[in-house]
Amino acid sequence: MSQRLQHLLKPSSPLLPTLVTAVASLTLWALWLGWDQRRDLQPDGSSTGPYEAWQVIGLVLTLLVPVYWAASRRHIAGAVAGTTTGLTVASFYDWPDDASGLYVIGVGMVMLGTVAVTTAVSFLIAAVTAGGSRPQPTAPVAS
Repeated sequence: MSQRLQHLLKPSSPLLPTLVTAVASLTLWALWLGWDQRRDLQPDGSSTGPYEAWQVIGLVLTLLVPVYWAASRRHIAGAVAGTTTGLTVASFYDWPDDASGLYVIGVGMVMLGTVAVTTAVSFLIAAVTAGGSRPQPTAPVAS
């Protein structure tokens, strides 16, 4: 492996958390939402879906794991960029057959919502986990 690639994939590198959260986001989208493509027709003629609330909640809750992993290591930008990229790409790939033609607006909403929520959650995680990484005070040394 080249030294440049080794440097980029070191745990301290900002690229690794971005890649991990992006791949996790794409994978989790596929697991929770990617298989459900059918809209449900209601008795009044309207349609809902294709996703149920439990699927979206499951996606959000499982995304907390990779976001926590990155943010607790102070890679907030990587957590936000990776998660946003993964979910935006997944929704863009999943929705272009939307009959309304407004899928690009939905993808934009996914992107903006992911940036906002992941940023807030990442800063919260970093603040809560900061206590464990602070140096402990030492007793004065007697001379």
